[in-house]
Parts: sequence; structure tokens; C-alpha cells
Amino acid sequence: MEPIRRDALVKATIAEIGAAQSLDVTVGQIARRAGMSSALAHHYFGGKDQIFLAAMRYILSEYSAEVRRELRQAAKPLDRAEAIIRASFDESCFDPATVSAWMTLYSASRTNVETYRLLIVYQGRLRSNLTHALRSLSARPSEDAETIAALIDGLYLRAALSDSGSAQAACQQALSVLHVLLKGTP
Repeated sequence: MEPIRRDALVKATIAEIGAAQSLDVTVGQIARRAGMSSALAHHYFGGKDQIFLAAMRYILSEYSAEVRRELRQAAKPLDRAEAIIRASFDESCFDPATVSAWMTLYSASRTNVETYRLLIVYQGRLRSNLTHALRSLSARPSEDAETIAALIDGLYLRAALSDSGSAQAACQQALSVLHVLLKGTP
């Protein structure tokens, strides 16, 4: 039962953060949404910060699975870089509750060490994957990877917060910049 209950609490946390559009939720609210007592939620996770970290790890594992799915279809280095960009703008990343969780991650990372570490891990993996894809395409793979990673985060935030922005348009912008960066490469 424990894995099932933990999963229910994680998904309830994402839903509650989505409803509140912040981490301004209680363990009681999360537990109620999951159909259990707050004491059980505390037993499994300890507190709201730990439940939130578990929720973000879940979201990051879903994102990682999407990146792997895209990469399996990529034959060449350019295809790999494009696959990482496409995965970053997959429609699943734009679910309103997921967007709220990402916003909360960025905000909470300024004051919570564990949240900051999780953000650093995400950013490091993104840069590393991009650098690996760009190694044979760019004279400056690390710098270009940093540019694309920052662009992905910025375009994601803009698209997620905009009524008129779309994931597809953001993805196309990032792909266009990737191609512009690589044009100057011999």
C-alpha cells in the first residue's frame, strides 16, 4: 500500500499546487485530495517541503522519460539536440498544475536548499545532454548548450504564463536559435 499512497500524495500535491498556483497549501489539503489523513501524509514524507520535492522528482522523471523517448528516435547529433528541445516543450509540460509546480520550484529554490539542489540537477542534466549533442556540431558546445538551455527555460516560462503563447511556437523559436547558432560553426 505504501507505494500507492505515496504516489497518490505526490499527484495530490501537484494538483493542489496547481489549484493554488503556489506552494501555499497545507499537508491537510494534500492529504484530503489524496483521500487519506494528514497524519499518514506526514508519516510518509515528513512535511510539505518533502512532499513537494517528491512531486518535483515525479515531474522531472516524467520529463526525463519524454527526453529519452525523443532521443530514441534521434540518429544524428543535430537530431539529438532537436529531440531535447522538442521534449522540453512537450504538451505534458504545459499542464496547468505542472506549470504551477515548475514556477514553485524556481521560486522556492531561492530559499530552500533541497529545492535549489533539485533545480541545479535539472539544469545540469539539460546542459550536459545538450553539450553532448552539440559536441560534433559546434566549436563551442558548452557555451551553445548554455544558451539553448537558458532559452528553453525562458521560452517555457513565457509560453506557460502567456494566454497567447503556445508550446509549439516556443519549440519552433528554440529550434530556430539552435540552427542560427550552428550556422557559424564549420
